Amino acid sequence: MLNNIEKTDLFYHYYAQWITVYKEGAIRKVTMDKYLLTQSWLERLAPDLKVCELSRITYQKLLNDYAQSHERQTTMDFHHQLKGAILDAVDEGLIERDPTRKAIIKGKKPRPKKTKYLNQFELHMLLSDLELGQELNWDWFILLVAKTGMRFSEALAITPKDFDFSRQSLSINKTWDYKGEGGFLPTKNQSSIRKIQIDWQLIIQFSTLVKELPEDEPIFIEGKVYNSTVNEILARHCRKIQVPIISIHGLRHTHASLLLFAGVSIASVAQRLGHSSMTTTQKTYLHIIQELENKDVDLVMRSLSSLN
Repeated sequence: MLNNIEKTDLFYHYYAQWITVYKEGAIRKVTMDKYLLTQSWLERLAPDLKVCELSRITYQKLLNDYAQSHERQTTMDFHHQLKGAILDAVDEGLIERDPTRKAIIKGKKPRPKKTKYLNQFELHMLLSDLELGQELNWDWFILLVAKTGMRFSEALAITPKDFDFSRQSLSINKTWDYKGEGGFLPTKNQSSIRKIQIDWQLIIQFSTLVKELPEDEPIFIEGKVYNSTVNEILARHCRKIQVPIISIHGLRHTHASLLLFAGVSIASVAQRLGHSSMTTTQKTYLHIIQELENKDVDLVMRSLSSLN
């Protein structure tokens, strides 16, 4: 229960207290930041809205105002973050009826989608352009992410001890707090803790690169690291070889896409990426899965037509 909240209190005050009670310390910082951003938008769009004034009309107007400057999916996220607090207010008797019922989610026209991944030929060109010397640099980082599909924060947290050279595997068990003050953090979820098999060539390369480094210290970190810095290095390579410009996260998509096109099962791809369920993998790579299904249909029909 929230303390000292009245029906006549401002809704954004109630929401701020709701976040503190139910979300603070229970969710990851990146998720908490999204709730706080929703709170700031709430204060901006409805500074005078009281808890007792929440109705289907006032709530729909709030969503409509937000949707004027956001795409539909972002508006949907805004709606879901508000809905939890509003339903609690209904349970506590602060609001008579659920104002979120039958809410219509709008949004401005989505921007043209950028290419998220490279095909096999483009990736081969990219890897051939990397400057892979005898000391670790961000080009080595790009190679490692491309061949493992790790998240950016996971790759930053890799230490020499995480490599098992005899078994050709890499342990993912932590992340690096590059958005904050640095230091190790837990993985995104329990499923993100995993071992990734890596090829023998990568094993030989990294066994040499990390052999003199401290076992428990991240191999790529020297001071503050910015996602934008590494993305720009990758973008320079992409521009040079004239392939679509992707981000480091795009390398993760590239890795997964190539595995799926190669016939690797969705279950194996999900495990390798550290997804919490195959549903996440299916949603993220639906377009590729549909393309593969079309190929499967063609294969089935060819096989059937060959039967006498």
